[in-house]
Amino acid sequence: MPSGVARDRHAGSFLTIHLHADMSKRPHMDCYTIGDTADFAKTVSEFDIYGFAGIVGDFYGVHIDEEYAKTTRFEKRIAQGCLSVGFLSTVMGHMAAKAPSPGAVSYRYDITFDAPVFIGDTVTARLTLREKDEERNVCVFTASVTRHDGTVVASGSTWLKVL
Repeated sequence: MPSGVARDRHAGSFLTIHLHADMSKRPHMDCYTIGDTADFAKTVSEFDIYGFAGIVGDFYGVHIDEEYAKTTRFEKRIAQGCLSVGFLSTVMGHMAAKAPSPGAVSYRYDITFDAPVFIGDTVTARLTLREKDEERNVCVFTASVTRHDGTVVASGSTWLKVL
């Protein structure tokens, strides 16, 4: 019997039902609803900045050299911008985990760094689902990272591919 066709035999006759389902649509897209929100909060420490520098190799003076940082417009050390993207990645992981196996993966980040993050700042990374592309099995999120004082330090969009 061809895929997408159901047959029922009753009193010597056949009833044929043609199912017009899009076979490429992943059923797990239903795990996501426009407006879904998730967040992750973290207080950024000196250890976080040094650890991140060691992992990715970003030893720029404004991150690790207090004397150099004093000569910049920030006047003190700041966290690497991509550390904020890492916090968004944590939230993307939580969103991806909503889909049953084979799951979902994040595959695109379009982020602007709006303000610095200083040692001791508590930041909250937040994603809000704003768009679902059922044909491509993609969820698009509005992304933001905000300091404890309400300042947005990073903003943009992220994309999640449902497998």
